[in-house]
Amino acid sequence: MNRLDFLKNLGLLSAGATILPKYLSSFARTQFTELRNGVGIFSMQGGTIGWFTTDGAIVAVDSQFPDPARAFVDGISNFGTGPEKVLFNSHHHGDHTGGNLIFENDGYKIIAHANVPGLQRTAAQNNDNEDAQAYATTTFDDQFSFDAGDETITAKYYGAAHTKGDSVIWFENANIAHMGDLVFNRLYPFIDRNGGAMISGWINLLETVAGEADSETLFIFGHGNPEFGVTGSREELLHKRDFLSHLLEYTRDGIAAGMSREELTSRTSFDQFPDIISPSDFLSLPRNIDVAWLELTES
Repeated sequence: MNRLDFLKNLGLLSAGATILPKYLSSFARTQFTELRNGVGIFSMQGGTIGWFTTDGAIVAVDSQFPDPARAFVDGISNFGTGPEKVLFNSHHHGDHTGGNLIFENDGYKIIAHANVPGLQRTAAQNNDNEDAQAYATTTFDDQFSFDAGDETITAKYYGAAHTKGDSVIWFENANIAHMGDLVFNRLYPFIDRNGGAMISGWINLLETVAGEADSETLFIFGHGNPEFGVTGSREELLHKRDFLSHLLEYTRDGIAAGMSREELTSRTSFDQFPDIISPSDFLSLPRNIDVAWLELTES
């Protein structure tokens, strides 16, 4: 299975515990889930879409793939019909941007961090699917805020982490933040070194965002272990931080002890994190250790 096919299949994991056991038959009823204050999630195939609707605007975070993007664009009209339409891309990966063209053709303005269009274009060239892309036409370096009625949506860049273009999108009045793939909830994460990932930066980001949140902040995650789902509290951010910290510590200690790359990557789980699962070799501890090894030996 290639990476794109795997990410499409991973869309099942983005649906969360209430949908996954029922599989596709329940999508028609449950793909739109309202959280609070006009903010909700959409799960079908790919990274979780976040959304907000008001009389004046529809705001979405991420676009999954073309088919779910069409389902979202058609279905969101049941929640709001605002004339202003905005799509934020949390980062460049195809399971979060593959439906951009559907959104663009429906009149959405696409916004992302300044690094995202270039990363997306390079990935499209490598996958020979440039014709299927739509890129952000509004970009930012540090943060971008958008007022939509009684809600302010702010996208913030905290530095290289999962990629070098990840944003956290805050729905400030609802006290909800969309993390994109900065949290694979109780899954081994994809650490995109070719896309500029930095594990040490990811750890710092999670600590910073958790510090900016409070006990009532609700987070939306790109993907999740079906037992734990794709929403949660800042405790999930700190759990991911702790895992990444342990990942670097294990790899650093192994290098110092003279262990080879092959010996290090033979480890398939950490006893300290029994609830993190591996849906395939693509998202697995050996792959995570290998990226940690590269970060520590090549930097």
